[in-house]
Amino acid sequence: MWIHLLTALGLLFVLEGILPFLTPHGMRRAMLQTAQLPDNALRLIGLASMLLGLLVLYLLHG
Repeated sequence: MWIHLLTALGLLFVLEGILPFLTPHGMRRAMLQTAQLPDNALRLIGLASMLLGLLVLYLLHG
């Protein structure tokens, strides 16, 4: 169980690091634009991301 959780966490770090490594200027610009979004928009994006992740997990392991 723990090995799967740590593997997923490691993969998350790798995927999160790709964009700032490849285009730091673009990442900074995207972060500035994201900071200007209203809270409800950020919540909706977060909800959509979680639901998409759950769907992928369900399709892989369902």
